[in-house]
Amino acid sequence: MALDEALLDWHSVGEIPPVIRFYEWNPATVSIGYFQRAHKDINLQNVKEQNLGFVRRPTGGRAVLHDQELTYSVIVSESYPNMPATVTEAYRIISEGILLGFQKLGLEAYFSVPETKEQFEDLKKPKSAVCFDAPSWYELVVEGKKVAGSAQTRQKGVILQHGAILLDLDEELLLSVFNFESDEAKERMRKKLPEKAVAMNQFVDKPFTIADCIEAFSNGFKEALDIELVPYQLNETQQQYVEHLMKNKYCTDEWNYRK
Repeated sequence: MALDEALLDWHSVGEIPPVIRFYEWNPATVSIGYFQRAHKDINLQNVKEQNLGFVRRPTGGRAVLHDQELTYSVIVSESYPNMPATVTEAYRIISEGILLGFQKLGLEAYFSVPETKEQFEDLKKPKSAVCFDAPSWYELVVEGKKVAGSAQTRQKGVILQHGAILLDLDEELLLSVFNFESDEAKERMRKKLPEKAVAMNQFVDKPFTIADCIEAFSNGFKEALDIELVPYQLNETQQQYVEHLMKNKYCTDEWNYRK
């Protein structure tokens, strides 16, 4: 999270061009959205007992268990050519690369768009703190089930979009990190989750690898955004800046548990 914020900072002052970043999490980590209340939504005791990480994202959205997935971040100026001003339409433009990536992997993915008034109301008032409970505007769906979730923030004239792409899903581990009003509510979520969320490897006989996904989604972004991607390496000064942000913000209780 510190690196993503640092990339946003550097891009905002023109030190670096737009960035697309792919990464994994070690250990598996619960990230909560910027506006979420940690103690209300997350079973912090279970997180600790299972040796999971915990961090608050700078982006919005609901909580995510980053486990068997590929995570991406896109850092791009709001003034980038043809970038829509609205958050919803910017999601669509940026996520086009993810859509094409899924298709390059042979999956029939499409964007979620609410078709009924009830679905539209559900998007405005999420029923749970679980990110993969339901798809949002222009998030990626395969066979009606969410396979990738995204969250966004805009700071200093720059868009930062996070996304989680599920390769596999441990439903019991996912459920264990959330607070529920009752055992009955947890059981309802347990039954509903397989109908709402799905992992990529459920669709194939030979599991996708992280390398497969990085190649497919990189090519998807190149094609969707009509760009060339070149590797980028942090210098020593930049690395020190990231470590300072990490220690003084993202590792602190003041940031992670402040709501």
